[in-house]
Amino acid sequence: MNTTLFSTKRAVLSLVIASALSPVASAESLHDAWSDSKASASFRLRYEGASQDNAAKDASALTLRTLLSYESGSYKGFSFKADLEDVTIVMGQGDYTVGPAGYNPGQYSVIADPETTELNQGYLQYKGDGVTVKAGRQIIALDGHRFVGHVGWRQDWQTYDAISVNYQASEKLNAFYAYLTKRNRIFGEAADIDSSDHLLNVSYKSDMGKLTAYAYLLEVDNDTDNSLDTYGVSYSGAYQADSMKWLYSAEFATQSSETAATDYSASYIMLEGGASFSGITAKLGYEVLGSDDGMYGFATPLATLHKFNGWSDQWLGTPGQGLQDLYVSAATKFAGGNWLFVYHDFSADESTSTVDDLGSEINIQYTTKFADKYSFGAKYANYSQGDLASKVDTDKLWVWIGTKF
Repeated sequence: MNTTLFSTKRAVLSLVIASALSPVASAESLHDAWSDSKASASFRLRYEGASQDNAAKDASALTLRTLLSYESGSYKGFSFKADLEDVTIVMGQGDYTVGPAGYNPGQYSVIADPETTELNQGYLQYKGDGVTVKAGRQIIALDGHRFVGHVGWRQDWQTYDAISVNYQASEKLNAFYAYLTKRNRIFGEAADIDSSDHLLNVSYKSDMGKLTAYAYLLEVDNDTDNSLDTYGVSYSGAYQADSMKWLYSAEFATQSSETAATDYSASYIMLEGGASFSGITAKLGYEVLGSDDGMYGFATPLATLHKFNGWSDQWLGTPGQGLQDLYVSAATKFAGGNWLFVYHDFSADESTSTVDDLGSEINIQYTTKFADKYSFGAKYANYSQGDLASKVDTDKLWVWIGTKF
């Protein structure tokens, strides 16, 4: 499994070394590449509080995310990038649980920001003639992060050990493929997952919108027979009519999940429409993560899940009954910043006599920038329980400040 990735890294590195040993004129170009290198740093200090109507204690976390980055200039199309990421609890405010990381298991409500120091990205890159090849640890975020994302909301981002190839055939046509050997998840290195995943995404842009077709073939490398294969198509765009801009999106996917003991299938549907007018953007959406007879719910394990189905993170795993999410949102600018209001109404895709209503949620967010290089944000989530006993009334609050150099 890892042999393929190692061999590719070695081949790319050999090409770089061979180029560096070429005549003096080339060495001057190499010097220019080093001169074009860039270093940067970013910091995000965030408070998160969580309160749930269950036996878990209320949780609070004050954490600082530090990211130090170095990106070389390009030499004959080759370059490299490295990011070092550190997440630290500040002022002893670490009363929370991160189960997969083994931090305070079962004591508090979950806040998925464990202390960690690790390589966030570290890859070699070749770029030329519309082709970009990366080998190593890298961020991969496709489309709206619904199926593949970096979970940038959490302090420890999700990255992948992978070989990826992006081909920009024209201004309208783009093709992307990646082979993943490890999923570096948000819970620190102890919870990372070895995998053999194939990601294929092809898109075409027109004046009216973007059409995308994809195949995500996932397999956990744990010496058992397993697969999670998803095939789908999406279309999204906008249309300007006088002072009103109309927004529209639609997506459909099918999924099969197979192990030695089980064989399930489910579908995914998303429809969204909206309009922008007078400084307000309003949307109405309907998303269905389908069910297979109440035994299996459509899964998106590589997604930026916090972005979907409510910020209280009730639905990081789709229940066996599936999930229907009818939502409405409104965004506008006020008081020097950006406001976002979202309401979700959840229900089961495969209802039973005891499970139908899956609750509702209210989300409110305010973000702004100040002094050129600083950002501030605050948001709140309130989930009201439905028929599932495992999903209880929940309140979460976040306040953060960040900067980049």
